[in-house]
Amino acid sequence: MPPAPARVPRHVAVIMDGNGRWAERRRRPRAVGHRAGARAVNLCIDFCLGKGVEALTLFAFSSENWGRPDEEVGALMKLFMNALEREVEELHRRGVRVRFIGERERFSEAIGARMDAAEVLTAGNTRLHLTIAASYGGRWDIARAARSLAEDVRAGRLDPAAIDEAMLGARMALADLPPPDLFIRTGGELRISNFLLWQLAYTELWFTDTLWPDVDAATLQRAFDDYAGRERRFGLTGAQVAAPSGTTE
Repeated sequence: MPPAPARVPRHVAVIMDGNGRWAERRRRPRAVGHRAGARAVNLCIDFCLGKGVEALTLFAFSSENWGRPDEEVGALMKLFMNALEREVEELHRRGVRVRFIGERERFSEAIGARMDAAEVLTAGNTRLHLTIAASYGGRWDIARAARSLAEDVRAGRLDPAAIDEAMLGARMALADLPPPDLFIRTGGELRISNFLLWQLAYTELWFTDTLWPDVDAATLQRAFDDYAGRERRFGLTGAQVAAPSGTTE
């Protein structure tokens, strides 16, 4: 009999770290590293499409990144705008749905309009749900969800005693997608840096020293292979997970 197919994550979340250090090691401006990182984004999308991944969430720009030097932030915004102009039509042709999560009002009107247009164009696509977290922070996401529930309480639409994890989770970004199965961080740092704090509760974490512009299909395959070999217990015992559905021990 042929071997069983490897288990593939439904939803992959990625912190694309190392663009600036990649450029600095080559004595180039950090903006060069960000441009090189954009090529790795395309490779990652191609890889996930080929594997049949349902959702890919990329951490492109955190809430804290606004504090970086003005020159670098400006270069990132220009790169972001160019990518929106250049890539969205091709993503649409390939059946990719594009959307953005984060404090969109902090971007320029031109970038905001491009975001809106990309989401409208690709809204009906289902082959891959591509989410770009931009001006995003996990704490902001949780606070926004809590504020939404508080507004319903104040308006008399909601009893505070009825609030539970499921209700809060339904107000979080990505509530319509399965939680990430696999989290990948490049660049050697071993932390999640305020990314999808609520959604990553039971996600499998995978870290690599490889800088984001150097990521290739082999790097991503190692992450997927590692994921396929893990036992996901979600707080249960290994025996419980292995037992056939409906049986007890």
